[in-house]
Amino acid sequence: MLEEMRIQDLGVIGRAHVAFGPGLTVLTGETGAGKTMVLTGLNLLLGGKADPATVRTGGTSAAVEGRVLLPAGSPVLARAREAGAELDDDGALVLVRTVGASTPDSPGRSRAYLGGRSVPQGLLAEIADELVTVHGQADQARLRSPAHQREALDAFAGPAHEEVLGRYRDAWVRRQAVVAELRDLTERAQDRAREAELLRLGLGEVERVAPQPGEDVDLAAEIERLAHAEDLRGAAAGAHTVLVGDDVGDDQAATALVEQARRLLEQGGGHDGTLAALATRVAEVGYLLNDVAAELSSYLQDLQADPARLEVAQRRRAELTALTRSYGADVAAVLEWAAQAGLRLLDLDGGDERLAGLVEEREQLTATLAELGERIGARRRDAGAELAKAVTEELAGLAMAGAQLVVEVTPADEPGPYGTDRVEMLLVPHAGAPARPLGKGASGGELSRVMLAIEVALATAPGSGAPRPSTFVFDEVDAGVGGKAAVEVGRRLATLAKGGQVLVVTHLAQVAAFADHHLVVTKAGGADMVTESDVRHVTDEDRIRELARMLSGQEDSDAARTHAAELLSQSDVGP
Repeated sequence: MLEEMRIQDLGVIGRAHVAFGPGLTVLTGETGAGKTMVLTGLNLLLGGKADPATVRTGGTSAAVEGRVLLPAGSPVLARAREAGAELDDDGALVLVRTVGASTPDSPGRSRAYLGGRSVPQGLLAEIADELVTVHGQADQARLRSPAHQREALDAFAGPAHEEVLGRYRDAWVRRQAVVAELRDLTERAQDRAREAELLRLGLGEVERVAPQPGEDVDLAAEIERLAHAEDLRGAAAGAHTVLVGDDVGDDQAATALVEQARRLLEQGGGHDGTLAALATRVAEVGYLLNDVAAELSSYLQDLQADPARLEVAQRRRAELTALTRSYGADVAAVLEWAAQAGLRLLDLDGGDERLAGLVEEREQLTATLAELGERIGARRRDAGAELAKAVTEELAGLAMAGAQLVVEVTPADEPGPYGTDRVEMLLVPHAGAPARPLGKGASGGELSRVMLAIEVALATAPGSGAPRPSTFVFDEVDAGVGGKAAVEVGRRLATLAKGGQVLVVTHLAQVAAFADHHLVVTKAGGADMVTESDVRHVTDEDRIRELARMLSGQEDSDAARTHAAELLSQSDVGP
């Protein structure tokens, strides 16, 4: 529900605060007082196109702020939180729209904010469909749209119909995906066969060579060792000689010198603990040198120049290099390629089975769509007759006696995502006239009343469970009506407002008398600007005076005041 709206420097409005409530709220005032700017501000909040020309003369920008109360679990609330919006302290969602004035240096940019976060204008328009339904002269194109006519009929048909329609749409989406995959499989059959052959050749080569994990690294180390066997032998033998000498007991060998140092330190260690500790450490060095000398001896015994093994290793490395040149940077990459290629080959080889499975699934889905489409069409035809009857009855009380709504449900040229039917609403403007598409042969005021009749029929239809916005806005719905018809317009607006919120801009006292909340816009003292004090919520005598002004132009006329009081009493809404 829209709770309030603040407007600054928009058209004739300098600064205004408009508070809304549940039920029916009417907005009245003299022509040019600023009622249209209130609707313009609402349109901006709902993501409408911004016009820099609407910025008040002399102002640098216009701003509109609105607060919306949302129920828990609302899809609007979820979408707003996805965008990073936050609720205010009272749990309301705040929408803000600013419009800059056009100057030679600036085209007059618009900015949108949702819950304190800057968002694209399109996001406001997206959530507006869930928040508010606007009916005005500029919105009648929606009523002419076959898509919106179909949506209205589906909403009227009830939740069971919507459930079947949802199953149909799911099947439609799946069938489209199956058809696309079938097309891909068929068109790419030769490419898939060529790809499979290349994969088989590659996998055959990898299988023939049979590389082992880490084999390339081990071969490189082995080849390096075999290619430099004599150099390695000389280095190891020389080091061994330095450690143990040429003959056993060589007193110039490293091990002998370290042993001599140990004995000297042990002799002095009996008189000084420091030398004793050093003697222990030198002994450890001696042990380590002896271990290294032993390992060098073993290394020399194992080290052999093996030209035959070197040749074998080099040939093996050449085989591995050929693989890595084609299938990966190293053996690990080649093995990874082989694993993925095997999976891909299984997929390609299973193409025929997949093709047959998809063809079968397509036929099953086609049959399902035909069955569901028939059920949807039958319910639409029944609901179309019910909706046409309900709307026609409403039109009779809206100064359109003899007018009839006709809902035609005919087979579509081809099935679509919303069924196998084409829905079209036509209007018979008077008895004996041919049925014509909405918008042809009907005035703007008549179209507004048709929209009102449809909304009332949707709101009051038993079993109509499709989610609908809880706020409706009507502009000039009473155009071209008066007298008893105007009373009926007001009565139906009040009916629509039960359990929701309806905002109406009206010039008719007969409509305004049914309001739960009556707002009056004035420009005090003949000023050219509406200020905050010029948007008033009127009750009691002030409301009677406003209704009298709307009836006769003379708010102090006793006759007009008497008529105004009578209207209020007949509307069952007190002053």
